Amino acid sequence: MSDPLRIGFILTPDYALMSLGSAVEPLRAANHLADRELYRPSYYSVAGGFAASTSGGGFQTLPLSEAGALDLALVVAGGNPMRYEDAVLARGLRSLQARKVPLGGISGGAAILARLGLIEGRRFTLHWAHVEALSEAYPDLLIERALYVIDRDRYTCAGGVAALDMMCGIIARDHGAEFSRAVADWFIHPRPRTADEPQRSPVAQRFDLRHPMLVQAVDLMFSHLADPLSPEQLAAQVGCSPRQLQRLFGDQLGRSMMQFYREMRLQKADELVQQSGLSMLDVAQVTGFVSAAHFSRLYGERFGMSPGKRRQAARRKGQSGQMSAEVGAPSSKRAR
Repeated sequence: MSDPLRIGFILTPDYALMSLGSAVEPLRAANHLADRELYRPSYYSVAGGFAASTSGGGFQTLPLSEAGALDLALVVAGGNPMRYEDAVLARGLRSLQARKVPLGGISGGAAILARLGLIEGRRFTLHWAHVEALSEAYPDLLIERALYVIDRDRYTCAGGVAALDMMCGIIARDHGAEFSRAVADWFIHPRPRTADEPQRSPVAQRFDLRHPMLVQAVDLMFSHLADPLSPEQLAAQVGCSPRQLQRLFGDQLGRSMMQFYREMRLQKADELVQQSGLSMLDVAQVTGFVSAAHFSRLYGERFGMSPGKRRQAARRKGQSGQMSAEVGAPSSKRAR
């Protein structure tokens, strides 16, 4: 029997109780339904003591400096995280990173991580109210308008009920999709939402999927771009055999499971090549390729040019569009 996963919640001023509750309650329900401790939550704040939410309710916390061994630390933030600064919090989070503790953010928590330079080179999301300000201040960040994003050692969600969806995703990873659905049912949440639903149309609609196992497998692929799952892992988490899952991909999508997965990762890589300033090695790592050389070869086969040339072409096109806009714009004199 494995040890419980230790998850620390770091509460900052003006956090929303719903965001925290939506993250904590699925862990409690998982423990209850399993009749053993699968997850062990703990609560921290900068100074310790009672940490009140915006609604007045809250949790007793330990000082962040006393955070012991953790398997995951999540910053829960509301209010205006773009202006929130605390040297003690910054030191605590950097200490956790130095100890190789995976970090994450709920609601505005990712904004705090981003401003401290703790989420660079990782895909992440945060509450929609903070997206524009953060992207304007830090244009090279890999922000996604998603319910939640898990990129290797960074776990982020948009807050509110999205925290429940992220926790169900973690529970599905650890204990299978069927158990995760049982946890969601406990909260009258009949279908844990897929990670990317707010940003784009749901997985089932986008790929015209008609089988729930296929929907679950594709969503797992989306949330594991940087650390691709094997066919055996995917099949185990959706509750079927690898052979059955392979047959579903062939019948409904006309390609093998791994071909579909690689195409999804290459499409994300192409987006990063054209829209970010990441090095090609970083792009390769974010999208789960073993090396820059391996990534470049597969990318060239898929898009007909190297990623470097693709980036150059995108920049030339962007510069050309900017020049055209400037030429076509009325002068300040004519505008008056």
